[in-house]
Amino acid sequence: MGPIKLATAAGFAVIYCVWGTTYLAVALALAAIPPFLLMGSRSMLGGGLLLAAAWLRSPPVNAGTWARAAICGVLFFVGCHGTMAYAQQRVPSGLAAVLLATIPFWIALIGALLPGGQRPGWKQLGLLTLGLAGVALVLLGQDKGGRSAPASLDIALLLGAALSWAVGTVLAKQWSPKDSEVAFSGIALVAGGAVLVVMSAWRGELATFDLSSVSLTAAGAWIYLTLAGTVLAFAVYTWLLKRVAPALVATYTFVNPLIALLLGWAVLGEAIGISMAIGALLVIASVGGLLLTRQEAPREADHPLRAPSDKTPASAAGCRLQRADDRNRRPDRGSCRACA
Repeated sequence: MGPIKLATAAGFAVIYCVWGTTYLAVALALAAIPPFLLMGSRSMLGGGLLLAAAWLRSPPVNAGTWARAAICGVLFFVGCHGTMAYAQQRVPSGLAAVLLATIPFWIALIGALLPGGQRPGWKQLGLLTLGLAGVALVLLGQDKGGRSAPASLDIALLLGAALSWAVGTVLAKQWSPKDSEVAFSGIALVAGGAVLVVMSAWRGELATFDLSSVSLTAAGAWIYLTLAGTVLAFAVYTWLLKRVAPALVATYTFVNPLIALLLGWAVLGEAIGISMAIGALLVIASVGGLLLTRQEAPREADHPLRAPSDKTPASAAGCRLQRADDRNRRPDRGSCRACA
């Protein structure tokens, strides 16, 4: 295995394992740190580190980009992460991970509703139905074996958190400027974290929080969430997106629930019933199918050695072939826009 393939495999291991373990880390940190303060401080510090790294290697972004990134930050880290941490005070970490795995469902629905958006086909609709059936099985399995079922409000909050992340994803894809993705994400983290800290103060978390009561376990979980879950995993994620098909990189969304369920069972003693296990597998299978069926085939117009067509000037195709055959001769940049 060459160094590039080895690095790619290591990158997948990072986003699978790190983001899959953040649900456990949140559960451990919540034992001593209130939810909004936990997510707000994590986001602000992680975003600050990403912004510092971006400013060292790229020009600063304009005010419009700051505003758009701030909106995405509120959707990502207030609407999703903050809501998730608030609900996870009462909901098992494995269940939270499964419900957050519905994010691709919401993205598909938003794409179908937007003007000019991509309408899901019968295969996609079938996979959506399969995933929703899996969520229903997971929820039904919560009241078996002597366990109390989570409140309907907490379930609605977690599904709303998934919807908020999906909306933020759609907007970030449109608004994130080229070659400034790291800066855009850093701004979003700082903005979302700042709102979460304000909410923490408004709810009285800052007034009642006692730093001396934070255990080593909770402190270690916070550090892990900040450095590994925010900074490391995101940097690896953006690196992978430049080298691997996005649909393949996005498989982390259906690997994470499995890891979260297993860790919740092994570390926190969260029981996994048969119906919950089957439901989780259905969600994972449906999300994986949705992501893989969304992978686009290379367009003819993007093929470096495409044949001339009515949409492709013959001079452009010929110029590309000439450059491939004779690398010592450079075509006139002014006469060939395709190769310039």
